[in-house]
This record gives sequence, C-alpha cells and structure tokens, in this order.
Amino acid sequence: MSDLSGKVALVTGGARGIGRAICEALAGAGARVAVCDLDLDAAHATAVSINGMALAMDVTDFDAIARGVGEVEDALGGIDILVNNAGIFNMASLDRITPDDYRRQYDVNVGGTIFAAQAVVPVMKKRGGGVIINFASQAGRRGEANVLIYCSTKAAVISITQSLALELAGDNIRVNAIAPGVVDTPMWDLVDAQFAEYENKPKGQKKREVGDAVPLGRMGDPRDIADPVVFLASDGARYITAQTLNVDGGNWMS
Repeated sequence: MSDLSGKVALVTGGARGIGRAICEALAGAGARVAVCDLDLDAAHATAVSINGMALAMDVTDFDAIARGVGEVEDALGGIDILVNNAGIFNMASLDRITPDDYRRQYDVNVGGTIFAAQAVVPVMKKRGGGVIINFASQAGRRGEANVLIYCSTKAAVISITQSLALELAGDNIRVNAIAPGVVDTPMWDLVDAQFAEYENKPKGQKKREVGDAVPLGRMGDPRDIADPVVFLASDGARYITAQTLNVDGGNWMS
C-alpha cells in the first residue's frame, strides 16, 4: 500500500533531521527524490545517499522555487509528491518580537508552504494529480508562552492545508499536514538553548522534561515522522485529504 515506485517527490528542507529522514523513507518506498535545501552541500550529501537529486532552494524566494521546480520537472519528468518541510523556529516574548523576526518566520513557514505549492501544482496537474504534505506542529494546535510567532505560523499551515485541499480536490490533488510533537534533532538543541534562557534552566533540562512528559515516554525520532509521510503520499491514504495528522506520542488529542 505504500509503494511509491514511479513517483517523483520534492522535499523542501530535505538535507538534515526530519527532512533527511523523509527523503530516505520516500526513496526507500521507491520514489525518486529531489532534496531541496538552502545548504546545497548538505542536500547533495543526502541526495547521494539515496540516489536522488540535490537542489539549492530558498523557499522565501519565489523565483528560486520556480527554477527548482522546473529543474526537477526537466530532470525527472514531473512531480507527484510535494513535502513542505522547510521551517524555522525562534522564541521571543512580546516585548522582544521584531518586525524582521516576524517576517522571517512567516516568509519561511507560511509563505514557503504557499508558494512551493503554487509552483508545483501546475506540474502535478500535468500528471493527473498528486499529493502535498505540509508540516505543521503541535505548536499549531495550541499557544505557548514566548512562542507567539512560531505557533501562529503553524496554525496558519493547518488552515492552509484545509483550504488547499478543498481547492485542489477536483484536480485529484490531496493535501494533508503532519503536526509533529517534540522530535530529537539538532534543531531541538537550539530550541532547548532558547528555553534555557527564557525559563532560567540549565541547557538540556527542557529537552529532558519535554521527552519525559510525552505519554509514550520519549521524544520522537525523525523516522517516526517520515513513515507517516510515506503513508500519506501513498494510495493507502487515497481517501484522506484536508487533515492534519498528529505524530506526537500522544501529546495532543483531537
């Protein structure tokens, strides 16, 4: 049911962490994968490991997105699966929020999701349909102190997913999202350091606390997130659209 042979996938933010695990899982299911990332060297390393294609892509630059999509279509024949994984995180209490930080998080997390879809959808229509998988977060399900901007961007991704799914259903394009919980990646070390500053805790303490608080008793592993991506991209999920799947060890119940 999760055979993706003959499919072409484009993954933004695909070089490291969850993105790399997604690329590996999609390739393992038979898809040809375009690994897109700001860091071309890291994207290349991931692409080599899965016999994929590497591209430098800044999801805040529409022209760069369009060029990358065109390169993938030319090289691989089309795009069947888009995974909007690129995202950034920053904490700031209300008095420390800056216009630049606001714009950067919205440009990457929200704009990157919208404009990557805008560039890819015409290519999918040529193929008779496709699948878009966006990345929300458990932070999009609830507010968190000192994380106002990030939480709001991920709530926006959930709404975008629903709207796009309804708009594109007639084109045989399914649109879903995944809302990860706390996942043990290098990014979480940066998150932990920011929480240490705001909550006056030693580095590493917040990470231990959030892992211990997960009902399943641990932080997620990137593969815990990647496997559901493969499912949502496959025919096994052919009647699922407009949904946001919580993959968080039981942190959020909906």
